[in-house]
Amino acid sequence: MLTTLTLADLTARTGLDVLGHLEREVTIPVTGGIQAQGDLLIIPIALLATGTRAWVWRNVSIADTARWHQVPGTGIEVLRGGTGGNPHTLVADPGACRWTTGVHDPEQLALGALSTTGVAYLIHPEHGGSGIAPGTYVIRRQRERSGATRRSSYFPHAANPVQYVVD
Repeated sequence: MLTTLTLADLTARTGLDVLGHLEREVTIPVTGGIQAQGDLLIIPIALLATGTRAWVWRNVSIADTARWHQVPGTGIEVLRGGTGGNPHTLVADPGACRWTTGVHDPEQLALGALSTTGVAYLIHPEHGGSGIAPGTYVIRRQRERSGATRRSSYFPHAANPVQYVVD
């Protein structure tokens, strides 16, 4: 896919639609850094390597036995919101992007990983599109702190336990 797509271009190419409140003529930004779309985070795998920010994302890695699947032009649904909510769909030109759910994440926030040689896009009806530069990334759910009883395994003495962010 071209690196300068508008939201209208992306929806026309994929057949996926977005809600009417979004400006369709906006150019979708493409980034190779950390980004968020609703309740998802897209994180470059290099930031998850041992020795780099290990206090935040410890031991997240792609399994050696991970089975990779080509992302078709129609996309792969990465996450659907609760109770039939809107999906986050990963799309790319055929042959340019692979997806796997074979990710080891002790905090169980990772949904999977993608490796792309061209620009890939994450599209969501409410949030529009996010451009992902060539590289390898882990897609994880966000989490929030609240008054519930579950505690993070990395911060066992933290006063605030972990809950997922809901889109």
